[in-house]
Amino acid sequence: MRFDVVTLFPELFAPFLTVGITRRAYESGQVDVRFSNPRDHAIGNYRRIDDRPFGGGPGMVMMAEPLEKALASIQAQRQDKAPVVLFSPIGQRLDHAAVQQWSASDGAILVCGRYEGIDQRFIDAHVDVQISLGDFVLSGGEVAAMALLDAVARLQPGVLTDQDSHHQDSFNPALDGLLDCPHYTRPDDWEGRKVPEVLTSGNHEHIERWRRDQRLALTAAHRPDLVEAARKAGRLGAKDEAFLTGKR
Repeated sequence: MRFDVVTLFPELFAPFLTVGITRRAYESGQVDVRFSNPRDHAIGNYRRIDDRPFGGGPGMVMMAEPLEKALASIQAQRQDKAPVVLFSPIGQRLDHAAVQQWSASDGAILVCGRYEGIDQRFIDAHVDVQISLGDFVLSGGEVAAMALLDAVARLQPGVLTDQDSHHQDSFNPALDGLLDCPHYTRPDDWEGRKVPEVLTSGNHEHIERWRRDQRLALTAAHRPDLVEAARKAGRLGAKDEAFLTGKR
């Protein structure tokens, strides 16, 4: 899959693409990441890409023309009709289901805004999808683009050391959309805090039940909406319900 990133700061991505486990996806070409700087498509001695907003107000607005030219250059190179994605507060919040869809796609063109925003006419003419990371504002779309790329990269075959690892992630359908359980490692006694005895018992049936109960407890405490969604989807069994109601 190929992701083209339209950004004024492609240098921000260099360490991100070469460090950590997910670099395997980028180095292998499973997730092909390319960059286009709208400043390269701006005119004039100063290669201007922003201007004051009509109607007044603080900050600057990215101009439509350099962005459109950058987009046209990318589209001329690609052999597909890749969707154009803008990271924006009004977008749909990125979640695991969306990441799974992107991880199985042919990629996209990711537009990273800056300053007060992007000329709305470019958005109206070219943007297909808007994505938000949450109810907060970033200095630009680069961090959001990195988040999407990282989430997609780790789902590619061979990227994680253990292929079953991402199946244990929070929100994964393999866990019925619940949060993950707590994890422990050596030493078994750290500053007087001991690992739960069941995890050292060797009884795998009891261990799995304990982990399931912990997932249920954490999710009920912090994201009860996920418990309700699992219940409506018929993903909770009798033992799950008994644990949640304290009747077991």
